[in-house]
Amino acid sequence: MPETVPPPSSPQQSQPGPGAAMDRRVARSRMSGLRRWRWPAVAILAVGVASIALWVVPDAGTLAVAASSLTQATVENTAFQDYLPVRATVAPLHTVYVGAVEGGTVKSVAATDGASVKSGDLLAELSNPQLQLDVSSREAAVAAQLGSISAQRLAMQQSQTSEQNGIAETAYDLLKANRDVNIRRHLHDDGFESDAGLKSFQDEAQYYASRLTLLREARVRNTKLADRQAAEIEQTASDLRHNLDVVQGSLQALLLRAPVSGRLTNFALQPGQSLKQGDQIGQIDSENAYRLDADIDEFYLGRVQTGEQATAQFGGVAASLHVARVRPQVTNGQFRAELVFDGAPPPGLRRGESADCRITLGDTQKVLVLPNGPWLEASGGSSVFVLDAGGRNAVRRAIASGRRTPEQVEITSGLEPGERVVTSSYAGFSKFSHILVR
Repeated sequence: MPETVPPPSSPQQSQPGPGAAMDRRVARSRMSGLRRWRWPAVAILAVGVASIALWVVPDAGTLAVAASSLTQATVENTAFQDYLPVRATVAPLHTVYVGAVEGGTVKSVAATDGASVKSGDLLAELSNPQLQLDVSSREAAVAAQLGSISAQRLAMQQSQTSEQNGIAETAYDLLKANRDVNIRRHLHDDGFESDAGLKSFQDEAQYYASRLTLLREARVRNTKLADRQAAEIEQTASDLRHNLDVVQGSLQALLLRAPVSGRLTNFALQPGQSLKQGDQIGQIDSENAYRLDADIDEFYLGRVQTGEQATAQFGGVAASLHVARVRPQVTNGQFRAELVFDGAPPPGLRRGESADCRITLGDTQKVLVLPNGPWLEASGGSSVFVLDAGGRNAVRRAIASGRRTPEQVEITSGLEPGERVVTSSYAGFSKFSHILVR
């Protein structure tokens, strides 16, 4: 039998009743599920944003810096090569300046700048008519004084001669008187001379004897006085002769001569040029004898001492020197040290030539060191940024530094071996005590 299909229901039959609507299952929507996880998601997002904010915006006093812009170094306990590199200039070992002792006009020039001269060589001749006239007048005055001294000397000689003649005559008179006394005594003994006659001759002999004694005593006194006067006269004459030499030497001063042997430099005299007394006309530098002059930063003033050894390079050849003199005057932040070669200087040196020099400041010792670098410019060696073990945080720490070379800096306190330090430039870090390395 064919299957019977029920007729479709009418609209009224398909609608459920009021009781049927309460028993139907309602399907859960997607939006209701999202609303359930809304607040946990907001909390997680807030934590993430806060973490990012802490990473991006560091604490006060902390600076975030890219790791690629920083250089680092490790504190090491190693040998410290204590030396000072300087740029030195070749200078003559000895320099003698030549000046005009007397003023005048250049009459002629006999030497040229840069010439090699010997001691006593004529450099130039001056002309000074007024000086020549003054010299003539002074020579005449000195000559007159010398003539007066000669007259005094002659008068003394004449006085001494007169005294000697008086002594000689008195001695002769005494001799004759004694002879007469002897003759009269014999006559007196024979009865031919009276007592009064003998007494007269004896008195005369006694007179000459007394006079001779007085003349000889006066001669002794006058001789001592004459000796003193003669010494004074000779000293005066010597002084006058010296003055005469000085006067005549004034004319010789118009001839400008080389005081020592060497090379004449800074000599630019021209005929007709006027010079005043004391004007410098040039200088004579020692030949084949040189030194090095080095201008050094005042930081090393207390460390560079005389006697310290040094080496210099000339065309690849090393020369040994030592510090001979330190000039403590500071000019433009620098002082000057003079270095002298230990042996013969290298051949071919020229005045003003530059050379690289290394001054040894002390013995090699093992100390804590850091590489010399830009970090010194801003910190002055008084503080550094020390990295933690992870290398992501660096904290500023006060240190004390000592000796320095172009490669090394001695650390005297504040750091330990093996610690890592930021050694790149600290420019812009002055206001920060922490660095966050990214």
